Amino acid sequence: MKAFEFKPKLYTALKNYSKEMFMADLMAGIIVGIVALPLAIAFGIASGVSPEKGIVTAIIAGFIISLLGGSKVQIGGPTGAFIVIIYGIIQQYGEAGLIVATLMAGVILVLLGVFKLGAVIKFIPYPIIVGFTSGIAVTIFTTQVADVFGLQFGDEKVPGDFVGKWLVYFRHFDTVNWWNTLVSIVSIAIIAMTPRFSKKIPGSLIAIVVVTLAVWLMKTYGGITCIDTIGDRFSIRAELPDAAIPALDWEAVKNLFPVAVTIAVLGAIESLLSATVADGMIGDKHDSNTELIAQGAANIITPLFGGIPATGAIARTMANINNGGKSPVAGIVHAIVLLLILLLLMPLAQYIPMGCLAGVLVVVSYNMSGWRTFKALLRNPKSDVTVLLITFFLTVIFDLTVAIEMGLVIACVLFMRRVMETTEISVIKDEIDPSKESDIATSEEHLIIPQGVEVYEINGPYFFGIATKFEEMMAQMGDRPKVRVIRMRKVPFIDSTGIHNLENLCRMSQKEKITIVLSGVNEKVHKVLEKSGFYELLGEENICPNINVALERAKKLL
Repeated sequence: MKAFEFKPKLYTALKNYSKEMFMADLMAGIIVGIVALPLAIAFGIASGVSPEKGIVTAIIAGFIISLLGGSKVQIGGPTGAFIVIIYGIIQQYGEAGLIVATLMAGVILVLLGVFKLGAVIKFIPYPIIVGFTSGIAVTIFTTQVADVFGLQFGDEKVPGDFVGKWLVYFRHFDTVNWWNTLVSIVSIAIIAMTPRFSKKIPGSLIAIVVVTLAVWLMKTYGGITCIDTIGDRFSIRAELPDAAIPALDWEAVKNLFPVAVTIAVLGAIESLLSATVADGMIGDKHDSNTELIAQGAANIITPLFGGIPATGAIARTMANINNGGKSPVAGIVHAIVLLLILLLLMPLAQYIPMGCLAGVLVVVSYNMSGWRTFKALLRNPKSDVTVLLITFFLTVIFDLTVAIEMGLVIACVLFMRRVMETTEISVIKDEIDPSKESDIATSEEHLIIPQGVEVYEINGPYFFGIATKFEEMMAQMGDRPKVRVIRMRKVPFIDSTGIHNLENLCRMSQKEKITIVLSGVNEKVHKVLEKSGFYELLGEENICPNINVALERAKKLL
């Protein structure tokens, strides 16, 4: 096996680095930093933390992911996928619990990379990815309904679950603030129309600048003071916080471990999907294991400064590529730009209307929903549709941890069922036609099966899913031949349950005075059977290389 090598793309990219590449990375980094600003603030607030923590995450995680990552153009930071998980953790365990869960997720990601499991993540079924991504989108939209309509809940606490939220919304819908709603609608309209006029400047940034200025003018000169802003809810600190190691409580660690696994799996999926999409656009190939280690390092260090979980962000990575980013230097520049904004301009964020940020997140949820893909998958086989819908509804109604666990279990069960269906077991009692044995026509005579001999053929893998299928078929036959020939030429592998099943079959047959003869066992299966001690039970003379030899052996046994 090839030894693991940790090779960040930054170090290979700098070997042939030029002034022209630096200028391209500098411009791309500045633009991506500006693009990341409103999203970092919005993701931070929607997750239940202060706005500067979203930016701190984008700065520290973005820097580490670009410094150590396995992709040339990946941009890391907070993403919408984590909003639901973070909000739930804070509701139940507080910010201290979030720090512990993020640290554990970081360690899990590093271990995934060290043990070279980056490729395994790619085998998660597509319906599961679409199901929980669409589910997250619906949940993000649900979290923003209150700010879109400016609802007031008095002393009533808004629950974390989907159904509970909507029940509270309906009870308090008479408190709608139509000014807030107007701000949200205008923000969404600006974001939707911006691509028609500008491909470089993001609509979310234009919406925040234009709407914030308009709301400030209305408050200052129009006397309209009922529009909530960030400053009405949060006190903003324009500084990087000091690092602090959280108190690790063993009970909390045990309770938070499943959530940490969810954060790690989701972060791995999103970052590797983003890197794969980026590869297709720049003609490069990322190192998935190095990327996972970088993601892990970012999620270990960032929470020490009060940050939230981070991963590769597809939208910002695409913005980096579209604006000419050539190497991880662009990602480092993006982090520096955000740091300067935090230190110099962050106090201005207090004027941003909450309805505007809600509008930004509504657009994010719409883009994340992938409703066209979701709709197209509904035309796929029923098993895929089942996995898609179960994952989607579990994500929306319960939480992402349950959705991913159940989705994977269901997908595995359905996969095993499909493999079972591909494995066929047939019985031949009279003669074997050689012309049907290969693609080449032959003039050989038919092989006559002697009386008292049954030939069974297994076509497909012999594993626990079909182990009992063989027994059921023999029970249906009802007769007791003197010799059973089992053709295994089309069995690519056999597992421990299959071996156990064959051993039981041999013992039962011996009691009934029936001899088992195996025919055409391939080298791989042969080694597995030999290693398990199966041949001691059956006898090596009853292991035949092909059906001709097996039938000759059967005649002798008769």
